[in-house]
Amino acid sequence: MPVQDQDSSKDAAEENGLPKLPLPDLKDTLDMYLRCVKHLLTEEQFNKTQKIVKQFEAPGGVGELLQSKLVEKREKTANWVFDYWLNDMYLNNRVALPVNSSPVMVFPQQNFRAPIDSLKFAAHLISGVLEYKALLDAHDLPVDCARGQLAGTPLCMEQYHRLFTSHRLPGLEKDTLVALESSMMPDPEHMIVACKNQFFVLNVVINFCRLNERDLLIQLEKIKKMAESGEDRLPPVGLLTSDGRTEWAEARSILMRESINRDSLDMIERSMCLVCLDEASGPELSDTTRAMLMLHGGGAAKNGGNRWYDKPMQFVVGEDGCCGVVCEHSPFEGIVLVQCTEYLLKYMIGSPSKLVRAASVSKLPAPRKLHWKCSPEIQKRISSSADKLQRLVKNLDMNVHKFCDYGKEFIKKQKMSPDAFIQVALQLAYYRCHGRMVSTYESASTRRFQKGRVDNIRSATPEALAFIRAMTDGKLNSSLLQNIEKMRMLREAITAQTNYTVLAISGMAIDNHLLGLREIAQEMKMEKPEIFKDAAYLISNHFLLSTSQVPTTVEMFCCYGPVVQNGYGVCYNPQSDHIIFSVSSFHESPETCSAEFVKHLLQGLQDMMDLCNECSTDPNTAERRKGPTLEPHSQASQLEKTLQRESDPTKGKSPAQTNVQIQSQSSAKVKKNNEKK
Repeated sequence: MPVQDQDSSKDAAEENGLPKLPLPDLKDTLDMYLRCVKHLLTEEQFNKTQKIVKQFEAPGGVGELLQSKLVEKREKTANWVFDYWLNDMYLNNRVALPVNSSPVMVFPQQNFRAPIDSLKFAAHLISGVLEYKALLDAHDLPVDCARGQLAGTPLCMEQYHRLFTSHRLPGLEKDTLVALESSMMPDPEHMIVACKNQFFVLNVVINFCRLNERDLLIQLEKIKKMAESGEDRLPPVGLLTSDGRTEWAEARSILMRESINRDSLDMIERSMCLVCLDEASGPELSDTTRAMLMLHGGGAAKNGGNRWYDKPMQFVVGEDGCCGVVCEHSPFEGIVLVQCTEYLLKYMIGSPSKLVRAASVSKLPAPRKLHWKCSPEIQKRISSSADKLQRLVKNLDMNVHKFCDYGKEFIKKQKMSPDAFIQVALQLAYYRCHGRMVSTYESASTRRFQKGRVDNIRSATPEALAFIRAMTDGKLNSSLLQNIEKMRMLREAITAQTNYTVLAISGMAIDNHLLGLREIAQEMKMEKPEIFKDAAYLISNHFLLSTSQVPTTVEMFCCYGPVVQNGYGVCYNPQSDHIIFSVSSFHESPETCSAEFVKHLLQGLQDMMDLCNECSTDPNTAERRKGPTLEPHSQASQLEKTLQRESDPTKGKSPAQTNVQIQSQSSAKVKKNNEKK
């Protein structure tokens, strides 16, 4: 099976209409880096960092050498940061996938009145998956276009083709993203159904005919009956995939010694996806409970072993109506998961369940149960994996809250970006919880470019800190003039956040660039440059607040765990009149508490609404707004002009043309600098 190849000719042909990811100017990145970290450091730390950065960017120094090598890499590859980013973000990471890495999408609570209802739901869902995969295989999905900032720009569609044709292979030191390619082997024609910790092969194409929904239901009934029979009950091997990546790699190598295990592993890894038929987990199914059950299955005592975490898509259908999708994150981003799951839910709503017998396969062979030969060593490892998963279950502190006082429409009426507004509210909540501002990660899509994944929006801005300090100055009652000043600070924080968002989605943010410089130094077998050993770099990359906006057009929500032990994971879904927040942390950290964070978040959102309402009644407010603050689209336009450093050569062009112009001029500038050397 081939490793995912970012430069395959087929993919390259599909991406011809998109520009390459630009490479920012070295000085611009280092200047922005200093600006991003200054207010997060002590004066002594920052002074040291300034000196290190100055030495790094000195003419003829290490920085210039590494930058020139990145320029060369950009010319030779479709996306110069793709491999570096994938390895750093996922494949080199040794932590367990559940909670720590794999996000989940939680479906609306289903009302299954009888056991057969959950199987009917699963059959209907599988039918939708097959419809969606047919669109993917025929390349009939419409091209995504950007929304929000720089709206209308076409986006790279390459991630969609890994939804049902890839898996993550554990390694002792580094995992591998394996992509199945039809040019080398036939597309998968089967799914794996997990039921009571046992795994079954569900062939969805038999005699070149795709099973209809009635036949799918018949096969699922057979699988459930086989799983419940109790005959030949095998150990919960799926628990091994919930362990740390090195531990799972070791266990997999032991499993591979037996041919029967190799066959079972091959069938799972080559499957389209998993369908996990879960047992009822308990009486209380709040949003928070369902989120936790999706993230870890409730541990070994419940449905934690009814998973195979290496597969990108695991559709969970619980007998108690707890349903959703568990996603292995390395092949694709959240928006791809959203688009797929929205299609499936809309399909199930708009396409009534078809349980007729017409055009079915006359004689359906029984689904095949996968078998395992488990040595005492494997049994011991399964027990160890179960213990570690249970500790993770107990450790997860999850809080899902639906904020109903207002949604994105109220924010838009203030002439503010809803995403930027929420990000400032998150900064305010963290500050009120912990009395300081910390390095923050917000994912920003770079799919405007070939093979684009994400870069980081650094939301902990100096402008946000100024606003937060004004809001937490200890004064119970502020005068109208003081509130107008706070409102000005809020708008400046919104502007700074929006400007950095445009930088990130335009491929001009700092995190991917710094990563590229660090990794190419390692490739050259250089001693790690001092800038990457400095305390500032370590602090700035320890994301105590990891955030992501995952908006949906149907009722569901996304959530994930923190990326560091003493941090928070915050996913939010802004709707017209409400916002869904999923906040996670770990109980074992004495520094964090999800409920406390949510309490301060709700208070901050209320305070910001009150501030907006009070200031909107001031007759001078409208005039004040015209001064320093630009509306989001104006901010984007202004920033593009700054990036281009020319007098409006893109006037009259589409957003896509403008992006091409930005990256082309950036490349030209780098090339010009290189020619001077």
